[in-house]
Amino acid sequence: MSNENVLVFGHQNPDTDTICSAIVYADLKSKLGMAIEPVRLGEVNGETQYALDHFKIKAPRFVESVSNEVNQVILVDHNERQQSAKDLDQVQVLEVIDHHRIANFETEAPLYYRAEPVGCTATILNKLYKENSVKVTKEMAGLMVSAIISDSLLFKSPTCTDEDVEAAKELAVIAEMNVEEYGLEMLKAGADMSEKSVKQLLTIDAKEFTMGSHKVEVAQVNVVDTEDVLGRKAEVEQEMANTIAEKGLGLFVLAVTDILENDSVILAVGAEKQAVEKAFDVKLDNNQATLPGVVSRKKQIVPQLTSALA
Repeated sequence: MSNENVLVFGHQNPDTDTICSAIVYADLKSKLGMAIEPVRLGEVNGETQYALDHFKIKAPRFVESVSNEVNQVILVDHNERQQSAKDLDQVQVLEVIDHHRIANFETEAPLYYRAEPVGCTATILNKLYKENSVKVTKEMAGLMVSAIISDSLLFKSPTCTDEDVEAAKELAVIAEMNVEEYGLEMLKAGADMSEKSVKQLLTIDAKEFTMGSHKVEVAQVNVVDTEDVLGRKAEVEQEMANTIAEKGLGLFVLAVTDILENDSVILAVGAEKQAVEKAFDVKLDNNQATLPGVVSRKKQIVPQLTSALA
């Protein structure tokens, strides 16, 4: 067993909000007297690594399971069981800090659950520092700004709220950073897909959802050149088909999001791919369609697909 009493972590295939929020919340809870360690359930992507390097913070260690180390955990940036640690049912969830829909989640004991309709978990964490009268360090402020930039696509995503913008401005002062300049460089660091393998492309930021009676995987990659991905379409579709067979999915959707144009090209593979046509009122051409103005999985893809598959 670990010396730590509690592990805090975000979802599988972690993004910048998941990694940064785990680190930041561990910082806050430790200052409030908890023995806690941030961990991660997957690889650190290029965008997140840029933020960690910039603020000289070490990435949390990788774990495959949690019940072999601790009895209690805290979840950030997710709540759905299929997105979490595989043995989550064998530990007690003490807290959840999240900004997503609530699904497939129940606990045996009461817990502290904080879910707010904001664009980023870090926006909620900023409030928790204030509520607990704990000062935010330059490094933690920088990680929170990075998470907000990532989840809001530099404030362009429809998930971005006034609260996210205000939190980023306030924290940027503490972190001594130019949000626009830093933000664009950070997003670009995560948007070069030319060196990624097809398997990496599909797991950089992928989440599994239950929609009606179907299991659906929705992956998203941010790019500055869609050809980095679409130029390897046949390989990508084959890997999507392999994942469908492996996981028993009804549908696998990949959104290739152009961070400069704020549009997405969607690829759909699986028995239920007609749900994509219904959800977005488009016609798939060779499994592909362009969705103008669509950049948010949480707000512009998952709810629409969920309704179509209900």
